[in-house]
Amino acid sequence: MCPRSGTPVPELTLTVLGCGTMGVAILSGILDSLTNLRSGFTTPSHLPGPGTFTPLPTHGASTPPVLPSCLPSRFIACVKRKESAARVRKALGLHGVEVIENDNIRGVSEGDVVLLGCKPQMCEEILEQEGMREALEGKLLVSILAGVRLQRLRELVPESTRVVRAMPNTASKIREGMTVISLPPSPPLPASETALITWIFNQIGLSLVLPEKHMDACTALCGSGPAFYALMIEAMSDGGVMMGLPRAEAQMMAAQVMQGAGRMVLRGEHPAIIREQVSTPAGCTIGGLLVLEDGKVRSTVARGIQEATRVAAGLGSGR
Repeated sequence: MCPRSGTPVPELTLTVLGCGTMGVAILSGILDSLTNLRSGFTTPSHLPGPGTFTPLPTHGASTPPVLPSCLPSRFIACVKRKESAARVRKALGLHGVEVIENDNIRGVSEGDVVLLGCKPQMCEEILEQEGMREALEGKLLVSILAGVRLQRLRELVPESTRVVRAMPNTASKIREGMTVISLPPSPPLPASETALITWIFNQIGLSLVLPEKHMDACTALCGSGPAFYALMIEAMSDGGVMMGLPRAEAQMMAAQVMQGAGRMVLRGEHPAIIREQVSTPAGCTIGGLLVLEDGKVRSTVARGIQEATRVAAGLGSGR
C-alpha cells in the first residue's frame, strides 16, 4: 500500500519471525491502522501535546508522525508449534495474515521487512538455520530481542541486510506501549525505511530513536517499568484497603491516578511541579511524602532501574 503514490508498485510484505504476544500486538496495531487509512479515518495521535515546563525530545515520539511512502500490505507470521499457529490465526486470521508453521526460511524469503520476535536465547539458532542467510539477503531486519546487540545481529546476517533494534513493552498489547528504536550508525538507513519503522511502532504507542548505548537502560525503564508501576499500584491499593476502601475501588483509583499523572508529564508538566502543586502546607500530601522519603522510595526505585539495566546487559549472552 502506497498512500501517496498513484502508480502501481510491488506490495510490501512484513514477516514476523517468531510471532508471540508482542508480534501479535504489533500486527494488530498495523492492521487496524491500515483499515482506518483505507476508510479515510486517521488513527488518533498518541503524541503528547505541547507543555510549559518540561522540554520534550526533539526526535522520536515528539515529532509529527510521518506516513511512509509505502506501507505493508501482506503479512506473514512464522511460528514453531501448532498451538502458536492456532493462537495467531484466532487473533489475526480475519485480517488475512498468513501463518507459516515450522518453515522460517519460506516466511523470510517472501518478506521484505522481517521482524525478529523470538526469545533472545533462540536468536542464533534461528538466524543460523541453513538457508537463512540467503533468505535475508537485501532485507530489512528489525529485532525486538532484549540484550542482543546490533553488532552480534550483523555477524549473523548477510552484509546486505539492514539491521535495526527496537524495544517495545507489554502495554503495546493495548496500544499504549513505549518503544525505543536504535538505528545502525553506518551506513545510515534510507529515509523511507526509517519512516516505515517509526510508523510501525507508533501504531502501538509512542516511539523514540536513541543510540544503542542506551538500550539496556531503556529495557529496564520501559520493558521492566510496567512491573515496577504495577507494584506501586498494588502498594497504594493496599494502603487504601488498610484505611477501609474496597479492594476493587482502591485499585481503580490507584491506576487512574498513576495514568493521569503520567499524562500530565507527557503534556509537559515537570513531576516536581506536580508534586509541589499538590503539597499544601501542613497537608496530608506532604505528610505522606515525608514517610515515603524516610523509606528511601526515590533511591530504591532508581536503584531498581540500575539493577534491571545490569541484568538486561547480559540477556543476549545467556549470563
